[in-house]
Amino acid sequence: MAVPGAPLIEVANLEKDYSTGAGVFQALRGVSLGIAEGEFVAIMGASGSGKSTFMNLLGCLDRPTRGSYHLDGQDVGRLSSDQLAALRNREIGFVFQGFNLLPKLTALDNVALPLMYAGMGREARRRQAQAMLERVGLGERSHHTPLQLSGGQQQRVAIARALATRPRIIFADEPTGNLDSETSRQVMDLFSRLNREEGITLVLVTHEADIAAYARRCIRFQDGRVIEDTAVTEAAA
Repeated sequence: MAVPGAPLIEVANLEKDYSTGAGVFQALRGVSLGIAEGEFVAIMGASGSGKSTFMNLLGCLDRPTRGSYHLDGQDVGRLSSDQLAALRNREIGFVFQGFNLLPKLTALDNVALPLMYAGMGREARRRQAQAMLERVGLGERSHHTPLQLSGGQQQRVAIARALATRPRIIFADEPTGNLDSETSRQVMDLFSRLNREEGITLVLVTHEADIAAYARRCIRFQDGRVIEDTAVTEAAA
C-alpha cells in the first residue's frame, strides 16, 4: 500500500537499453518523476524520443535496465512475471491506437475478455461488460462485431474493455491516431469525463498538441530524457 501523500507512480533514474546491430541503444536516460492518483498526464515527444518506451515500462509491459519503478508503493522491479500480470489485470487498463479488438468477437465479448482472465464467472462478466459499454454510450451495440462499428465506436469499445476490471490507471498510446478530428474530440471528452468524474488516473501518449491540451500536465521527452514537465493552465473543454 502506498504511503499517504506518495505518488501513485514513482520512477527514479529509470533507464532502458536495447541491443541493436550497431550496438546498444539507450532509449531512456535517467528519468525521475512522480504521478499522483487522479492526474491526467500527456506524454509528448518526436518519434524515437522515448515516450512509448516509458509508457511500456509504466504499464508493466517491459522492465527497465536500471533504475526503480514503484506503483502504489510496490517495487515493480521485484515482481515475478506472474505478479506483474496480476498487477496489470488489477490496476491498469490499456487503450491503443489500433483498438486491438478481436474481429470475430462481439463488443460485449471483447469487453468481457479481461474479466475472464481475472476469473470472473460468465454471467457476472457479461453483466459487467454490458455496464461498461453503457458507460461509454454503446449499450445498444453490444452484439455488433468490430467490423460493424465505426472507428470511434471501436475505440469506445476498447475504452470499455480498459475499464472492465475497474482499474485505477489507464494508459492510452496514441488513442486518437486512427480517428478523424470530430471523433477524436468525442473520445477525448470521454477520457476527460472519466478522469474528472471518477478520478481515474490517465497517462496519454500523443504527438498532437490539441490532444495533449485535454490533459492537466504535459511531460515532453527528447532523446530518452524529460526536457519539460509543465502544468497545462487550462485543459480543453
